[in-house]
Amino acid sequence: MKNEFRILAPTAILGYGFPLASFEAGLRLDPHLIAVDGGSTDPGPYYLGAGVSFTDRGAVKRDLEIMIRAGLERGIPIVVGTAGGSGADAHLAWCRDIVAEIAQENKLTLKLALIRSQLDKTILQHALANDEITPLGPAPPLTPEALDATTNVVAQMGEGPLMEALAQRPDVILAGRAYDPSCFAALPMQRGYDPALCLHLGKILECAAIAATPGSGSDCMFGYIGTDYFRVRPLNPDRKCTTLSVAAHTLYEKSDPYILHGPGGHLDLTGCVFVQESDTTVRVSGTKFVPSKDYAVKLEGARPMGYRTVSIAGVRDPIMIRQIDTIVAGVRERVADNVRESDMDYRLHFHIYGKNGVMGALEPAALASHELGIIIEATAPTEKDADTICALARSTMLHYGYEGRRATAGNLAFPYSPSDLHAGAVYAFSVYHLLRTSDPAKLFPIDMEVIVP
Repeated sequence: MKNEFRILAPTAILGYGFPLASFEAGLRLDPHLIAVDGGSTDPGPYYLGAGVSFTDRGAVKRDLEIMIRAGLERGIPIVVGTAGGSGADAHLAWCRDIVAEIAQENKLTLKLALIRSQLDKTILQHALANDEITPLGPAPPLTPEALDATTNVVAQMGEGPLMEALAQRPDVILAGRAYDPSCFAALPMQRGYDPALCLHLGKILECAAIAATPGSGSDCMFGYIGTDYFRVRPLNPDRKCTTLSVAAHTLYEKSDPYILHGPGGHLDLTGCVFVQESDTTVRVSGTKFVPSKDYAVKLEGARPMGYRTVSIAGVRDPIMIRQIDTIVAGVRERVADNVRESDMDYRLHFHIYGKNGVMGALEPAALASHELGIIIEATAPTEKDADTICALARSTMLHYGYEGRRATAGNLAFPYSPSDLHAGAVYAFSVYHLLRTSDPAKLFPIDMEVIVP
């Protein structure tokens, strides 16, 4: 259709991969933009706190190389949101090095924009003292001590910084932590399309073909924005979009079915209409954007909590399985007694798979398994102490005497030797708050550079 803005979303997260045939099918539709989300907080606090990516470097390079070569050949801008997985300065630098490597190996010259989102803690301490930071959801109020202990704090940018960078016509944009739909919405918004439709389409495209059926996070999706609607379709003939799949993804990761909050306002979905335009394409209209009274950005930060050691074991004895809660409690008590005089600081957790390993106390099903998988997890301020607690828990459970036990050679089956495995440093989210700001652009500086082979 005439005057539609066209977006190619290659994959749900940069580094998850995509079929080349799907990507090439998208290129044949002549997109104005190739955009991809680079990550989120979903993989947990470690990656943000430690400044490392949860996606594999080789996989990210493969995806980026295909995208960059296609974009440069056709004059299509490439926009990556939450580069490096979490969007801190270390993640941004990691992703920038991959782009430079691609340019060098392919003898490409490109203009690169880097949009930083990591905030100086001195600035945040000042904002905290001026009551400009408030908790988000169940998070407790932020304290100066918690902020000091946090390694990396990022702010989640909206479309503004991306639009400012796009105005300088870069070939590639690597953005720090970004609101997931923003990397898809910024360019069409800059060209005058309805912000509500741009953001809603971005919400669908951020996970690529997950919004299709059968869904996949490793396949391409294509979106069109018109004057009062958007359309979305997969690029793999084995998939299709349905009103159910697209409406369901609109509800994805939302606590309210009608409201989707983001920087500077929220989407109102009460009047949203989903229409099956063809076997593979869904047309959506009726989305509204409601600006907020005060502009606020979400802050995310993580702090180190010590070190983790784990031991993985299996249980097949039905007598032990029936008493597993009592046995776990007994092992906890014995471990505590063993280290009582040392006053050791530690946490000990048992993940019981086959009973409630996924849902914990929320598990509604009664125990009916003939075998259990047990992960013994010990965390402590030092790796040595974590090792000690894990070893004590593992050896105690291995030879724990329970009522009715018949075999005394050992209660646990270990798939690995050594049985205790170092899981490394442990981080916890320490900042999950809103920062009020009158000038969000100041939070997200833009660096432009030309990369030459």
